[in-house]
Amino acid sequence: MKKPELLIPAGSLDVLKTAVIYGADAVYIGGEAFGLRAKARNFSLEEMKEGIAFAHAHGVKVYVTANILAHNEDLEGVRAYFGELKEVEPDALIISDPGVFQIAKEVWPQVEIHISTQANNCNYGTYLFWHSLGAKRVVSARELSLEELKEIRRRIPEDMEIESFVHGAMCISYSGRCLLSNFMVGRDANQGACTHPCRWKYALMEEKRPGEYFPVFENERGTYIFNSKDLCMIEHIPDLVDAGIDSLKVEGRMKTALYVATVARTYRKAIDDWFADPDRYRERMEWYKEEIGKCTYREFTTGFFYGKPTAQTQIYDSNTYVKNYIYLGTVSGVDEKGRCLLEQKNKFCVGEKLEIMKPSGENVTAEVLGIYDELGSPMESAPHPQQKLVVELDSPAEIYDILRRKDE
Repeated sequence: MKKPELLIPAGSLDVLKTAVIYGADAVYIGGEAFGLRAKARNFSLEEMKEGIAFAHAHGVKVYVTANILAHNEDLEGVRAYFGELKEVEPDALIISDPGVFQIAKEVWPQVEIHISTQANNCNYGTYLFWHSLGAKRVVSARELSLEELKEIRRRIPEDMEIESFVHGAMCISYSGRCLLSNFMVGRDANQGACTHPCRWKYALMEEKRPGEYFPVFENERGTYIFNSKDLCMIEHIPDLVDAGIDSLKVEGRMKTALYVATVARTYRKAIDDWFADPDRYRERMEWYKEEIGKCTYREFTTGFFYGKPTAQTQIYDSNTYVKNYIYLGTVSGVDEKGRCLLEQKNKFCVGEKLEIMKPSGENVTAEVLGIYDELGSPMESAPHPQQKLVVELDSPAEIYDILRRKDE
C-alpha cells in the first residue's frame, strides 16, 4: 500500500517552518489575495519564497491556495498573481473556479493543479472531468463516505490523486459553500472573509411573538444549531489508506504553531507506525488520542466517513473550545549558556512547570528557573505577548521545540 502524504496548513512563515519540522510531507499556504482565509496573516511573495526554500531543503512540498469563487473584477488580478507565483515556484496551485483554472493553464502551462473541495467534488465523473482538463489531484467533498471514496479510486486513472480532509473544523454548509456570513454581515465566505456565523448562538422567534426568543433545543442558553464537532480520523488511519486516499489533509490555516505542531506530529507518528508495524499503531492508540487532545478543539467526530452525521456530531449547548494546553512559545535559538530564545505567546512565571514538546515525539517536563528580557534584566513573569525573552529551564531545549503549559 502507498503511504499517503500528510498535508498540513500554515497561515504564516513561522507556522510553515513548524509544520515542516513536526512532520508534514507537504504544506498548503495562502498568498495575500485569492485564497479563502483572508483573515489569516498569509504570505507575501518574499515570505513564500523563503518558506518554499525552507520546505524544499527539508524535502517538503508547498501548495498555494487560489480557491476563491471569482467575480469578473478578480480575473485580471488572478492573471497577474499567477505570473508572480510562477517566479516563486510552489509545487502546486489549489483552485476551485473553472475560470481561474483556465487562467492558470494559460499563464503557467506546466503548473500542477489541485482542485479545491470548494468545487464540490462528490463523484468519479467530476474527477474524470478535471483529469481530462489536466488536473493532477482533486480534493474530495467532506460529504463523501469511505465507500464512495473507494469507488472513486477504482474508477479514476492511477496517476490521479485523491486528497481528503481528515482533521479539523467542519463547515455546516455543503463543502464550504456558505452564504450565512454574506447574508448576515456582508462578508463573503466564498471570497475568503467568513465570520463563522455557524458558531454563533441562536434562538427561535415565533412570527406572532416578536421579541420573545425560544431555544431551538431544550436549553435555557439557546443553541448552537449549526455548530459541528471537529473532524478527527487519528483512530482510522488503516481505513483511510485502504480507501486509496493519496493525501491526508488537516484543516486550519488560522491555527497557532502549537496546534499545527501537535496535529502534524501525532498524525506523522500514527501513519509511520501503521506502515512500520500495525500492532505498534494499535498499541500506541491511547498516546495518539491523548496527544491530539492537547491542542484546541471542539470535541471530535468522524464526519461523513462512516455514513451521514447524526445529532451527536453537533454541539448544541456552547461554542466553547476544549483547550487543554496553552502555547507559550517556540524556541528560536539557544544561547551559549543553554538558555532558550523565544517570542512569548502567553503568560508564564518563574517556578512554573511546563512541557517541552519535541519534533521527535518526546515530551519533557521542565521548570522555569529564570526569565530575562532582551537586555538581560531578570523578570518574575512574562505577561506581554510577543515579547522577546531568554528563558532558563532545568531541562535542555533545542531550536523548534515548543513550550506549552497544561491549562489547569
